[in-house]
Amino acid sequence: MKLFVGIDVSSEKLDVCFLDSSDTTLKEVTLPNNINGASSIKDDVLQFHQSFNYEKIVIGMESTSIYSFHPATFLSEDLELKSLGLVEVVIQNPKSIHRYKGLFEEDKNDRIDAFRIADFLRIERFNKTVLKEERYVALQRLTRSRYQMVHQLTECKQHFLENLYYKCNTLSKELDTSVFGATMLDLLSDALTLDEMAEMELEDLANLLQEKGRGRFSDPQKLAKTIKKAIRDSYRLGKVVQESVDMVLATYARLIQTLKKQIKDLEKSIVALFEIVTEAQCLKSIPGIGIVYAAGIVAEIGQIERFENEAQLAKYCGLYWKKNQSGNFESERTPLTRTGNQYLRYYMVEAANSIRRHEDTYRLYYQKKYDEVPKFKHKRALVLTARKLVRLVDTLLRNHQLYTPERSVSLKS
Repeated sequence: MKLFVGIDVSSEKLDVCFLDSSDTTLKEVTLPNNINGASSIKDDVLQFHQSFNYEKIVIGMESTSIYSFHPATFLSEDLELKSLGLVEVVIQNPKSIHRYKGLFEEDKNDRIDAFRIADFLRIERFNKTVLKEERYVALQRLTRSRYQMVHQLTECKQHFLENLYYKCNTLSKELDTSVFGATMLDLLSDALTLDEMAEMELEDLANLLQEKGRGRFSDPQKLAKTIKKAIRDSYRLGKVVQESVDMVLATYARLIQTLKKQIKDLEKSIVALFEIVTEAQCLKSIPGIGIVYAAGIVAEIGQIERFENEAQLAKYCGLYWKKNQSGNFESERTPLTRTGNQYLRYYMVEAANSIRRHEDTYRLYYQKKYDEVPKFKHKRALVLTARKLVRLVDTLLRNHQLYTPERSVSLKS
Protein backbone atom coordinates (compact mmCIF):
# COMPACT_ATOMS: atom_id res chain seq x y z
CA MET A 1 0.00 0.00 0.00
CA LYS A 2 1.21 3.49 -0.88
CA LEU A 3 0.16 6.95 0.25
CA PHE A 4 -0.11 9.94 -2.11
CA VAL A 5 -0.45 13.45 -0.72
CA GLY A 6 -1.57 16.11 -3.22
CA ILE A 7 -1.10 19.74 -2.18
CA ASP A 8 -2.66 22.64 -4.07
CA VAL A 9 -0.52 25.62 -3.06
CA SER A 10 -1.48 29.29 -3.05
CA SER A 11 0.04 32.29 -1.32
CA GLU A 12 -2.16 31.93 1.79
CA LYS A 13 -3.30 28.32 2.02
CA LEU A 14 -2.55 24.67 1.32
CA ASP A 15 -5.41 22.46 0.14
CA VAL A 16 -4.38 18.87 0.89
CA CYS A 17 -5.73 15.50 -0.19
CA PHE A 18 -4.49 12.19 1.27
CA LEU A 19 -5.12 9.35 -1.20
CA ASP A 20 -3.98 5.72 -1.01
CA SER A 21 -3.06 3.43 -3.90
CA SER A 22 -6.53 1.81 -3.85
CA ASP A 23 -8.03 5.23 -4.76
CA THR A 24 -9.48 5.78 -1.29
CA THR A 25 -9.56 9.38 -0.08
CA LEU A 26 -8.39 9.30 3.53
CA LYS A 27 -8.59 12.99 4.32
CA GLU A 28 -9.12 16.40 2.71
CA VAL A 29 -8.16 19.53 4.58
CA THR A 30 -7.34 23.21 4.05
CA LEU A 31 -4.39 24.60 6.01
CA PRO A 32 -2.52 27.92 6.16
CA ASN A 33 0.59 28.19 4.00
CA ASN A 34 2.98 28.60 6.90
CA ILE A 35 5.10 26.38 9.13
CA ASN A 36 2.06 25.37 11.19
CA GLY A 37 0.19 24.16 8.11
CA ALA A 38 3.21 22.22 6.81
CA SER A 39 3.75 20.69 10.27
CA SER A 40 0.13 19.54 10.30
CA ILE A 41 0.67 17.76 6.95
CA LYS A 42 3.75 16.06 8.38
CA ASP A 43 1.82 14.93 11.48
CA ASP A 44 -0.97 13.45 9.33
CA VAL A 45 1.56 11.61 7.17
CA LEU A 46 3.21 10.09 10.25
CA GLN A 47 -0.15 9.15 11.76
CA PHE A 48 -1.40 7.46 8.56
CA HIS A 49 1.89 5.60 8.20
CA GLN A 50 1.64 4.37 11.77
CA SER A 51 -1.84 3.01 11.02
CA PHE A 52 -1.20 1.46 7.58
CA ASN A 53 2.58 0.94 7.40
CA TYR A 54 2.97 2.18 3.81
CA GLU A 55 5.73 0.91 1.53
CA LYS A 56 6.04 4.32 -0.13
CA ILE A 57 4.80 7.88 0.52
CA VAL A 58 4.77 10.53 -2.21
CA ILE A 59 4.04 14.18 -1.38
CA GLY A 60 3.53 16.33 -4.47
CA MET A 61 2.58 19.83 -5.52
CA GLU A 62 2.78 22.05 -8.59
CA SER A 63 5.72 24.36 -9.07
CA THR A 64 4.11 27.69 -8.21
CA SER A 65 7.11 30.00 -8.16
CA ILE A 66 7.78 31.28 -4.64
CA TYR A 67 4.64 29.79 -3.04
CA SER A 68 5.69 26.13 -3.26
CA PHE A 69 9.28 26.74 -2.14
CA HIS A 70 8.72 26.78 1.63
CA PRO A 71 6.33 23.80 2.01
CA ALA A 72 8.40 21.66 -0.40
CA THR A 73 11.65 22.47 1.40
CA PHE A 74 10.13 21.93 4.85
CA LEU A 75 8.63 18.53 3.98
CA SER A 76 11.72 17.28 2.12
CA GLU A 77 14.14 18.27 4.90
CA ASP A 78 12.07 17.28 7.94
CA LEU A 79 14.10 14.79 9.99
CA GLU A 80 11.10 12.71 11.12
CA LEU A 81 9.93 12.19 7.54
CA LYS A 82 13.49 11.49 6.39
CA SER A 83 13.90 8.85 9.07
CA LEU A 84 11.09 6.80 7.51
CA GLY A 85 13.27 6.27 4.43
CA LEU A 86 10.28 6.04 2.09
CA VAL A 87 9.03 9.62 1.67
CA GLU A 88 9.51 11.38 -1.66
CA VAL A 89 8.64 15.06 -2.18
CA VAL A 90 8.07 15.98 -5.83
CA ILE A 91 7.48 19.28 -7.62
CA GLN A 92 5.59 18.95 -10.90
CA ASN A 93 5.25 21.19 -13.93
CA PRO A 94 1.79 22.81 -13.68
CA LYS A 95 1.18 22.08 -17.37
CA SER A 96 1.45 18.33 -16.74
CA ILE A 97 -1.11 18.55 -13.94
CA HIS A 98 -3.35 20.80 -16.04
CA ARG A 99 -3.38 18.32 -18.93
CA TYR A 100 -4.26 15.49 -16.55
CA LYS A 101 -7.10 17.51 -14.99
CA GLY A 102 -8.43 18.17 -18.51
CA LEU A 103 -9.28 14.48 -18.88
CA PHE A 104 -12.09 14.88 -16.35
CA GLU A 105 -15.22 16.97 -16.86
CA GLU A 106 -15.66 18.47 -13.44
CA ASP A 107 -15.79 21.79 -11.64
CA LYS A 108 -12.60 23.54 -10.70
CA ASN A 109 -11.82 24.51 -7.13
CA ASP A 110 -8.82 24.18 -4.85
CA ARG A 111 -10.06 21.02 -3.11
CA ILE A 112 -10.68 19.22 -6.42
CA ASP A 113 -7.26 20.41 -7.64
CA ALA A 114 -5.61 18.85 -4.57
CA PHE A 115 -7.41 15.56 -5.23
CA ARG A 116 -6.32 15.54 -8.90
CA ILE A 117 -2.71 16.21 -7.92
CA ALA A 118 -2.84 13.23 -5.54
CA ASP A 119 -4.54 11.17 -8.26
CA PHE A 120 -1.82 12.15 -10.76
CA LEU A 121 0.80 10.98 -8.26
CA ARG A 122 -1.14 7.72 -7.81
CA ILE A 123 -0.65 6.68 -11.45
CA GLU A 124 3.09 7.23 -10.86
CA ARG A 125 3.86 9.02 -14.12
CA PHE A 126 5.38 11.99 -12.34
CA ASN A 127 8.93 13.19 -12.83
CA LYS A 128 11.44 12.49 -10.11
CA THR A 129 12.44 15.66 -8.32
CA VAL A 130 15.54 16.42 -6.28
CA LEU A 131 15.09 19.75 -4.51
CA LYS A 132 17.93 22.22 -4.79
CA GLU A 133 20.46 22.62 -2.03
CA GLU A 134 20.63 25.95 -0.20
CA ARG A 135 23.75 27.24 -2.00
CA TYR A 136 22.04 26.91 -5.39
CA VAL A 137 18.94 28.71 -4.15
CA ALA A 138 21.14 31.52 -2.76
CA LEU A 139 23.02 31.83 -6.06
CA GLN A 140 19.75 31.74 -8.00
CA ARG A 141 18.36 34.69 -6.02
CA LEU A 142 21.39 36.74 -7.10
CA THR A 143 21.51 35.66 -10.76
CA ARG A 144 17.77 36.11 -11.29
CA SER A 145 17.87 39.56 -9.73
CA ARG A 146 20.74 40.50 -12.04
CA TYR A 147 18.78 39.16 -15.02
CA GLN A 148 15.77 41.28 -14.09
CA MET A 149 17.87 44.40 -13.52
CA VAL A 150 19.66 43.99 -16.87
CA HIS A 151 16.27 43.90 -18.58
CA GLN A 152 15.14 46.96 -16.60
CA LEU A 153 18.34 48.74 -17.65
CA THR A 154 17.69 47.92 -21.31
CA GLU A 155 14.15 49.28 -21.02
CA CYS A 156 15.39 52.47 -19.32
CA LYS A 157 17.92 53.03 -22.09
CA GLN A 158 15.23 52.64 -24.72
CA HIS A 159 13.05 55.25 -23.00
CA PHE A 160 16.06 57.56 -22.60
CA LEU A 161 16.85 57.37 -26.33
CA GLU A 162 13.21 57.99 -27.20
CA ASN A 163 13.18 61.21 -25.17
CA LEU A 164 16.66 62.19 -26.34
CA TYR A 165 15.31 62.16 -29.90
CA TYR A 166 12.75 64.77 -28.85
CA LYS A 167 15.46 66.95 -27.35
CA CYS A 168 18.16 66.55 -30.02
CA ASN A 169 17.10 64.24 -32.82
CA THR A 170 20.51 63.99 -34.57
CA LEU A 171 22.77 63.55 -31.54
CA SER A 172 22.84 59.76 -31.17
CA LYS A 173 23.56 59.46 -34.91
CA GLU A 174 26.40 62.00 -34.88
CA LEU A 175 28.22 60.85 -31.73
CA ASP A 176 30.99 58.26 -31.93
CA THR A 177 30.76 57.65 -28.17
CA SER A 178 27.95 56.11 -26.12
CA VAL A 179 25.25 58.44 -24.85
CA PHE A 180 25.01 56.15 -21.82
CA GLY A 181 28.46 56.97 -20.47
CA ALA A 182 28.41 58.81 -17.14
CA THR A 183 29.64 62.06 -18.74
CA MET A 184 27.09 62.13 -21.55
CA LEU A 185 24.24 61.20 -19.21
CA ASP A 186 25.26 64.00 -16.89
CA LEU A 187 25.57 66.51 -19.74
CA LEU A 188 22.30 65.60 -21.45
CA SER A 189 20.32 65.67 -18.20
CA ASP A 190 22.05 68.77 -16.79
CA ALA A 191 20.45 72.16 -16.33
CA LEU A 192 22.06 73.41 -19.57
CA THR A 193 19.68 73.79 -22.49
CA LEU A 194 20.59 73.00 -26.08
CA ASP A 195 20.76 76.69 -26.92
CA GLU A 196 23.12 77.31 -24.00
CA MET A 197 25.42 74.53 -25.18
CA ALA A 198 25.23 75.82 -28.75
CA GLU A 199 26.21 79.33 -27.62
CA MET A 200 29.16 78.15 -25.54
CA GLU A 201 32.63 78.66 -26.94
CA LEU A 202 34.08 75.47 -28.35
CA GLU A 203 36.93 75.56 -25.86
CA ASP A 204 34.55 76.05 -22.93
CA LEU A 205 32.40 73.09 -24.00
CA ALA A 206 35.53 70.95 -24.46
CA ASN A 207 36.73 71.93 -20.98
CA LEU A 208 33.30 71.09 -19.55
CA LEU A 209 33.48 67.63 -21.17
CA GLN A 210 36.97 67.07 -19.79
CA GLU A 211 35.86 68.14 -16.33
CA LYS A 212 32.79 65.90 -16.29
CA GLY A 213 34.70 63.05 -17.95
CA ARG A 214 37.69 63.41 -15.59
CA GLY A 215 40.08 63.54 -18.51
CA ARG A 216 38.89 60.31 -20.13
CA PHE A 217 38.14 61.78 -23.58
CA SER A 218 41.10 61.56 -25.95
CA ASP A 219 39.85 64.42 -28.16
CA PRO A 220 37.35 66.58 -26.23
CA GLN A 221 37.42 69.34 -28.89
CA LYS A 222 36.28 66.94 -31.60
CA LEU A 223 33.49 65.69 -29.32
CA ALA A 224 32.48 69.29 -28.55
CA LYS A 225 32.30 70.04 -32.28
CA THR A 226 30.12 66.98 -32.86
CA ILE A 227 27.71 68.01 -30.09
CA LYS A 228 27.47 71.58 -31.36
CA LYS A 229 26.81 70.37 -34.93
CA ALA A 230 24.11 67.99 -33.74
CA ILE A 231 22.46 70.82 -31.81
CA ARG A 232 22.54 73.11 -34.86
CA ASP A 233 20.96 70.41 -37.06
CA SER A 234 18.22 69.42 -34.62
CA TYR A 235 14.70 70.72 -34.25
CA ARG A 236 13.81 72.98 -31.34
CA LEU A 237 11.09 72.24 -28.83
CA GLY A 238 8.71 74.66 -27.20
CA LYS A 239 9.56 75.68 -23.64
CA VAL A 240 6.84 73.59 -21.97
CA VAL A 241 7.73 70.40 -23.86
CA GLN A 242 11.45 71.08 -23.39
CA GLU A 243 11.04 71.25 -19.61
CA SER A 244 9.06 68.00 -19.57
CA VAL A 245 11.62 66.18 -21.75
CA ASP A 246 14.50 67.47 -19.60
CA MET A 247 12.78 66.18 -16.46
CA VAL A 248 12.21 62.74 -18.07
CA LEU A 249 15.83 62.56 -19.30
CA ALA A 250 17.16 63.45 -15.85
CA THR A 251 14.94 60.79 -14.25
CA TYR A 252 16.04 58.05 -16.63
CA ALA A 253 19.69 59.12 -16.37
CA ARG A 254 19.54 58.62 -12.58
CA LEU A 255 17.78 55.27 -13.02
CA ILE A 256 20.40 54.08 -15.52
CA GLN A 257 23.28 55.06 -13.24
CA THR A 258 21.59 53.45 -10.21
CA LEU A 259 20.85 50.20 -12.07
CA LYS A 260 24.43 50.01 -13.37
CA LYS A 261 25.73 50.34 -9.82
CA GLN A 262 23.30 47.76 -8.44
CA ILE A 263 24.20 45.28 -11.21
CA LYS A 264 27.89 45.67 -10.33
CA ASP A 265 27.12 45.06 -6.65
CA LEU A 266 25.12 41.93 -7.52
CA GLU A 267 27.97 40.67 -9.71
CA LYS A 268 30.39 41.05 -6.79
CA SER A 269 28.10 38.91 -4.63
CA ILE A 270 27.72 36.37 -7.45
CA VAL A 271 31.52 36.08 -7.75
CA ALA A 272 31.88 35.57 -3.99
CA LEU A 273 29.22 32.83 -3.85
CA PHE A 274 30.43 31.30 -7.11
CA GLU A 275 33.65 30.22 -5.42
CA ILE A 276 31.88 27.82 -3.04
CA VAL A 277 29.92 26.09 -5.83
CA THR A 278 32.78 23.88 -6.96
CA GLU A 279 31.16 22.35 -10.06
CA ALA A 280 30.63 25.85 -11.47
CA GLN A 281 34.36 25.90 -12.18
CA CYS A 282 33.76 23.13 -14.74
CA LEU A 283 31.59 25.48 -16.79
CA LYS A 284 33.91 28.42 -16.36
CA SER A 285 36.62 26.35 -18.07
CA ILE A 286 34.68 26.51 -21.37
CA PRO A 287 36.06 29.31 -23.59
CA GLY A 288 33.59 32.19 -23.75
CA ILE A 289 31.68 31.42 -20.54
CA GLY A 290 32.41 33.90 -17.80
CA ILE A 291 31.37 33.81 -14.17
CA VAL A 292 27.95 35.39 -14.77
CA TYR A 293 26.83 32.86 -17.40
CA ALA A 294 28.35 29.91 -15.51
CA ALA A 295 26.71 31.01 -12.26
CA GLY A 296 23.34 31.53 -13.97
CA ILE A 297 23.41 28.06 -15.53
CA VAL A 298 24.50 26.26 -12.35
CA ALA A 299 22.02 28.20 -10.18
CA GLU A 300 19.08 27.12 -12.35
CA ILE A 301 20.21 23.50 -12.77
CA GLY A 302 21.19 22.88 -9.15
CA GLN A 303 22.53 19.39 -8.54
CA ILE A 304 22.86 17.68 -11.91
CA GLU A 305 21.54 14.51 -10.24
CA ARG A 306 18.09 16.12 -10.38
CA PHE A 307 18.03 15.06 -14.04
CA GLU A 308 18.31 11.46 -15.22
CA ASN A 309 20.02 12.38 -18.50
CA GLU A 310 20.85 15.28 -20.80
CA ALA A 311 17.55 14.90 -22.71
CA GLN A 312 15.65 15.61 -19.50
CA LEU A 313 17.89 18.60 -18.84
CA ALA A 314 17.19 19.89 -22.37
CA LYS A 315 13.44 19.67 -21.71
CA TYR A 316 13.92 21.61 -18.49
CA CYS A 317 15.77 24.28 -20.51
CA GLY A 318 12.96 24.45 -23.05
CA LEU A 319 15.45 23.43 -25.76
CA TYR A 320 13.37 20.54 -26.99
CA TRP A 321 11.43 19.74 -30.16
CA LYS A 322 8.50 17.32 -30.07
CA LYS A 323 8.37 14.71 -32.82
CA ASN A 324 5.31 14.77 -35.07
CA GLN A 325 4.88 11.32 -36.63
CA SER A 326 1.88 9.34 -37.85
CA GLY A 327 2.07 6.19 -39.98
CA ASN A 328 4.72 6.70 -42.65
CA PHE A 329 4.68 10.46 -42.22
CA GLU A 330 7.13 12.33 -40.02
CA SER A 331 7.17 16.12 -40.07
CA GLU A 332 10.52 17.78 -40.74
CA ARG A 333 9.37 21.01 -39.11
CA THR A 334 8.68 20.84 -35.41
CA PRO A 335 8.36 23.97 -33.26
CA LEU A 336 10.53 24.56 -30.23
CA THR A 337 8.59 23.87 -27.03
CA ARG A 338 7.95 26.98 -24.97
CA THR A 339 7.88 25.15 -21.66
CA GLY A 340 10.84 24.90 -19.33
CA ASN A 341 12.91 27.32 -17.31
CA GLN A 342 13.09 30.68 -19.11
CA TYR A 343 16.10 31.83 -17.08
CA LEU A 344 18.11 28.70 -17.88
CA ARG A 345 17.17 28.95 -21.58
CA TYR A 346 18.33 32.58 -21.59
CA TYR A 347 21.72 31.72 -20.06
CA MET A 348 22.20 28.71 -22.35
CA VAL A 349 21.47 30.72 -25.50
CA GLU A 350 23.62 33.68 -24.43
CA ALA A 351 26.46 31.37 -23.43
CA ALA A 352 26.24 29.51 -26.77
CA ASN A 353 26.45 32.83 -28.61
CA SER A 354 29.61 33.71 -26.68
CA ILE A 355 31.21 30.26 -27.01
CA ARG A 356 30.87 30.18 -30.79
CA ARG A 357 33.12 33.22 -30.98
CA HIS A 358 35.87 31.48 -28.99
CA GLU A 359 35.61 27.78 -29.80
CA ASP A 360 36.01 26.34 -33.33
CA THR A 361 33.77 23.32 -32.70
CA TYR A 362 30.83 25.55 -31.87
CA ARG A 363 31.65 28.15 -34.51
CA LEU A 364 31.61 25.50 -37.27
CA TYR A 365 28.43 23.90 -35.92
CA TYR A 366 26.69 27.29 -35.75
CA GLN A 367 27.77 28.10 -39.32
CA LYS A 368 26.55 24.72 -40.60
CA LYS A 369 23.10 25.26 -39.09
CA TYR A 370 23.08 28.89 -40.26
CA ASP A 371 23.58 27.81 -43.89
CA GLU A 372 20.86 25.13 -43.83
CA VAL A 373 17.81 27.41 -44.08
CA PRO A 374 16.86 30.63 -45.91
CA LYS A 375 14.89 32.20 -43.03
CA PHE A 376 15.56 32.95 -39.36
CA LYS A 377 19.13 31.80 -39.92
CA HIS A 378 20.80 33.31 -36.82
CA LYS A 379 17.99 32.56 -34.39
CA ARG A 380 17.66 28.93 -35.50
CA ALA A 381 21.41 28.30 -35.58
CA LEU A 382 21.88 29.84 -32.15
CA VAL A 383 19.12 27.79 -30.50
CA LEU A 384 20.51 24.59 -32.03
CA THR A 385 23.99 25.54 -30.81
CA ALA A 386 22.52 26.06 -27.33
CA ARG A 387 20.99 22.57 -27.52
CA LYS A 388 24.44 21.22 -28.36
CA LEU A 389 25.82 23.10 -25.37
CA VAL A 390 23.34 21.28 -23.09
CA ARG A 391 25.13 18.00 -23.82
CA LEU A 392 28.49 19.50 -22.90
CA VAL A 393 27.16 21.12 -19.70
CA ASP A 394 25.51 17.85 -18.63
CA THR A 395 28.71 15.85 -19.20
CA LEU A 396 31.04 18.31 -17.47
CA LEU A 397 28.81 18.67 -14.41
CA ARG A 398 28.07 14.95 -14.15
CA ASN A 399 31.75 13.98 -14.42
CA HIS A 400 33.16 16.99 -12.52
CA GLN A 401 35.33 17.51 -15.58
CA LEU A 402 37.10 20.62 -16.89
CA TYR A 403 36.75 21.44 -20.57
CA THR A 404 39.88 20.60 -22.57
CA PRO A 405 39.56 20.97 -26.37
CA GLU A 406 42.31 18.42 -27.15
CA ARG A 407 40.61 15.55 -25.31
CA SER A 408 37.19 17.01 -24.71
CA VAL A 409 34.07 14.94 -24.33
CA SER A 410 32.61 13.50 -27.50
CA LEU A 411 30.00 15.91 -28.88
CA LYS A 412 27.29 14.72 -31.26
CA SER A 413 26.21 16.90 -34.15
